[in-house]
Amino acid sequence: MNSKKVNWFYLTIVLVHIAVTTGLYAWLYYVGPLRMTIAGNLILSQAIILIPALLFALFSKEKLKDILAFHKIKISSALMIVLFTYLMMPITTVINAISMLFVDNTVAQMSGSVLQMPWYVMLPLMGIIGPISEEITFRGITFHGYKKSGNAFQAVFWSALLFGLMHMNFNQAAYAVFLGIVMAVLVETTGSIWGSVIFHITVNTHNVMLMFVSGALSSGNDIMNEAQELVEEKEMLFATIGIYGVVAMFTTSIAVCVLAWIARNEKRELHLKQIWTGRKENRGRMVTVPLIAGIVLSVAYMIYDVVMSL
Repeated sequence: MNSKKVNWFYLTIVLVHIAVTTGLYAWLYYVGPLRMTIAGNLILSQAIILIPALLFALFSKEKLKDILAFHKIKISSALMIVLFTYLMMPITTVINAISMLFVDNTVAQMSGSVLQMPWYVMLPLMGIIGPISEEITFRGITFHGYKKSGNAFQAVFWSALLFGLMHMNFNQAAYAVFLGIVMAVLVETTGSIWGSVIFHITVNTHNVMLMFVSGALSSGNDIMNEAQELVEEKEMLFATIGIYGVVAMFTTSIAVCVLAWIARNEKRELHLKQIWTGRKENRGRMVTVPLIAGIVLSVAYMIYDVVMSL
């Protein structure tokens, strides 16, 4: 896999996503409501990215294990990645709150549907299967392909951007790009996709558990909806940004130290430094027509989604 193939791959999954979405709307219009649970919806969304990813990887001339880079990491590093994940959550909350000043919280909108399903179904689906699928696609195939054609800095940036855009909504895209950068840096720091998998699973599992605990503490959907409306008030959002912003300055600083410790523990300090120091190295063309087309289609889809929700 190289950058040209990755760009075609991204355009492919965008086109597949649009085709599937269009097909579902056509079914709704001509046939009637499609009885699909949130679990089925999530499985379909993961299949849209994972199946093309694996097909592209299988038809490449490289070994799948080399592309995915599921190399062993130390247990101590894995535990520190969990700590690193929680330290990065406040700044992620700030980014999410800022995006909510302009667009709706997509995850909160689907929380009602999620809570209608058993936790033992949604936890593995959203907390484990989803993250592994997305990491194989974006920190495995996409990051690997861009790094092969360019440098680590370019691979981090482009893989993170495409990861964010593939969520197909502005709210998730905002913090997904940031998290994509963090997870790509973790892959380079550990030399293994397990670094980003552990981070991603920790984030999603935490959020799913928090969602179900909050749902159990509330007395019903009406209370949940009222609470969500309160959270989305701009005054509350500004307060959240301010409070979490202060906390984030402290926790993010510690997170950087933890990242440096992980790099030393895995003996990859030089690789971590070279993400920045080697940013000017140019080994190939990263931006091609399929990439531009994929990005334009993704943004157009997100704009359409916002307009239709007004």
